[in-house]
Amino acid sequence: MTKRGTPRWPAAAARLAELLPPARLHPAVLAWAAARPKAEPWAVALSGGSDSVALLLLLWAHWPARRARLSAYHFDHRLRGAASAADARFCARACAALGVPLVAGRRPSPRPLPGAAEAREARFAFLAGALARRKTKVLWLGHQQDDIAETLLMRLARGSGTAGLAAPRPVHAFPPERKGGRGMVHLRPLLTLKKAELAAALRAAGAAWREDASNAGPGHFRNRVRAEVIPAWVQAAERDALAGAARSRELLEEDQAALEAWVDALAPVAADLSLSVSGLAGRPRAVVRRALHRWLLAQRQPSRLSRQGFDGLLRAVEAGAPVRHSLGSHGFAVIRAGKLRFQPMRKPSTPH
Repeated sequence: MTKRGTPRWPAAAARLAELLPPARLHPAVLAWAAARPKAEPWAVALSGGSDSVALLLLLWAHWPARRARLSAYHFDHRLRGAASAADARFCARACAALGVPLVAGRRPSPRPLPGAAEAREARFAFLAGALARRKTKVLWLGHQQDDIAETLLMRLARGSGTAGLAAPRPVHAFPPERKGGRGMVHLRPLLTLKKAELAAALRAAGAAWREDASNAGPGHFRNRVRAEVIPAWVQAAERDALAGAARSRELLEEDQAALEAWVDALAPVAADLSLSVSGLAGRPRAVVRRALHRWLLAQRQPSRLSRQGFDGLLRAVEAGAPVRHSLGSHGFAVIRAGKLRFQPMRKPSTPH
């Protein structure tokens, strides 16, 4: 650190890389990165917090050949007044010292957002647009082991399946056909590390970061899980519960991948967008559920099915009997002759 407390960022990055060598990062991310073309642009989401700062420094230090194609992205939500603006200035100074271009965005209005979901939406809308303009499809994110445990407990509360409980993934490739996907890849190499480990390593390396005071408030579900549930859960477990959650996440991701591969092999959705109900007969419900999800996503008209509505349609597909099931205002799911098809809603006839 300098006398004014400003980090010597290149030196801090080099020291952090010594403290956290590649072997401490997630092996799936390392393998993915090693196979990528050298000219591929990489982006890192930089909030200014300890996780994202550690990620930026490790990317800069461990992949020096990539520095010329590395950029950082910061979004100012404008929710904390002068503190939000200070976050942006901090990120700009760190990036300038490392020679990393910073792309900054700012929410137009400082008015409070309804909740954490809206803030996340705004941030990812900025990232999607900025990355598309710069033709960048690789985004590095600073999630770590504490985030795994928080996400797992939050999603258990809403009844998520393996796909939801396997998040956040170390390598998450979005299919090009998905809305906003564009073939994007999200990388999270810090999932093998705890937040406290990252903070300790940053201090030892002489780095700095910004603390978001709003993360300590009880206003959001994640904050309450982080402050109240996780500490009590870790204490009750009398073991490394965070590492246990990370292990469970890995196993859930393996199970999810196996089920998806099973559905791939069945190829239940035909070119005419029908679903082979007869071809799914006798298959495990988990396989039928995923096939039905794919059929719904493949339809040109969006469906508005509640969880209860989906479960009802799932039971109909399992039964295989002829049925006509409402999909909201756009039409019906119709099972006939061993096929599930979408039947659009008939428009009312216009009187002459």
